[in-house]
Amino acid sequence: MQFFTDNFPLLRDAFLTTLGLSLLAGLLALVLGTVLAAMRVSPIPPLRGLATFYVETFRNTPLTVVFFFIVFGLPQIDFVVSFFVGAVLSVGLYTAAFVAEALRSGINSVGPGQAEAARAIGLTFGQSLREVVLPQAFRTVVPPLGNVWIAMVKNTSIAAGFATTELAATLPRLANANAGDILLILLAVVVGYMLITVPSAYGIHRIERRVAILR
Repeated sequence: MQFFTDNFPLLRDAFLTTLGLSLLAGLLALVLGTVLAAMRVSPIPPLRGLATFYVETFRNTPLTVVFFFIVFGLPQIDFVVSFFVGAVLSVGLYTAAFVAEALRSGINSVGPGQAEAARAIGLTFGQSLREVVLPQAFRTVVPPLGNVWIAMVKNTSIAAGFATTELAATLPRLANANAGDILLILLAVVVGYMLITVPSAYGIHRIERRVAILR
């Protein structure tokens, strides 16, 4: 208990940093991923090509490389952000590619007759996607999007190597100061991540059951 009492402020701040990083990156990934998914099914070839290039590039690039590009590469062209903002951009832009693919699979699962009926009543492609297709697609892809979210929370640990004091970054710091409490340090960090992922998994399961009834 002495260990947790002495190090609670550090662990608390690291947990809040991880939570904030996850929420902001998740929001960015959801918004951008939705736009990319819409572009992937667009009838305009240049938009499809641009979205495909983005998705394939980020899906096949290690997240660490994305971090290096955002944190150290962009300053070379005078685009400088803080380490935390760089972490949000890195994780969010990377995860958006996976969100886009999950949503695209959901869009493709919607019956073609739905879009045809929307066009028959005069809706444009954008209106059809927004009013008819995407609501059904989101209900279909709740489980894969939930998996993407949980994987993203764990991916935020890479920010520890780029001067962002989140949960994983506290490991070497606490280990150096408390060499005899390694197991307690690992336990504290694991519990910190589980405080985000376990309630998330429960919430995703509840949402999945609710949308299954709606379908």
